[in-house]
Amino acid sequence: MGILTWIIFGLIAGAIAKFIMPGNQNMGWLITIILGIVGAYVGAFVGQLLGLGDVTGFNFGSMALAVVGALIILWIYGMATKRG
Repeated sequence: MGILTWIIFGLIAGAIAKFIMPGNQNMGWLITIILGIVGAYVGAFVGQLLGLGDVTGFNFGSMALAVVGALIILWIYGMATKRG
């Protein structure tokens, strides 16, 4: 995938993850794109560990793995910034 495809892919995956796990993350669109791209890498790693495949293109399986990875990143971010 080219850089523009990764940016669009990251924006979509990050936006879906933020929709699934709403909260007070205070993230703009640039951080959402980065969340989605990093989530794609995390999702690919988890997918390979579980034998589910990896992020190879702009398809449903890759998007699902990227969203799962982004949700993991959001959860870690929420735990790291939790005020108690």
